Amino acid sequence: MRQYDDPVEVRRGEAEDPDQFLWRGRLWKVRTVVAHWVETGAWWQGGGAAGAPGGGVTDLVAERELWRVEAGRGQQARLRADRGAGADGADVPAGEETYGVFDLSFDWADGRWQLVGCLD
Repeated sequence: MRQYDDPVEVRRGEAEDPDQFLWRGRLWKVRTVVAHWVETGAWWQGGGAAGAPGGGVTDLVAERELWRVEAGRGQQARLRADRGAGADGADVPAGEETYGVFDLSFDWADGRWQLVGCLD
């Protein structure tokens, strides 16, 4: 899996899962959610538990929510363009369907979406 730290715009569907996302100027339509999980901050690197000598409250609220999704370029996107792009941004011939598996992250602390990984 390739690692990224790219900002993305995400539109959520009825179930609050990602439905579409805009990455590097290209619109991707989520076909299926493969996995969904929450990661907390690195509590083991914190200052210790509340009440411990020299310790503060560990920042467990610093969490991000992740979705692994399979997404593809929609038919409308292919009709509008003479050439498409692969999941990694590489050009592919027009008319070929393009899809990939992506890890999308929502950071609750700052309300930002990011694309953090892509499986070729």
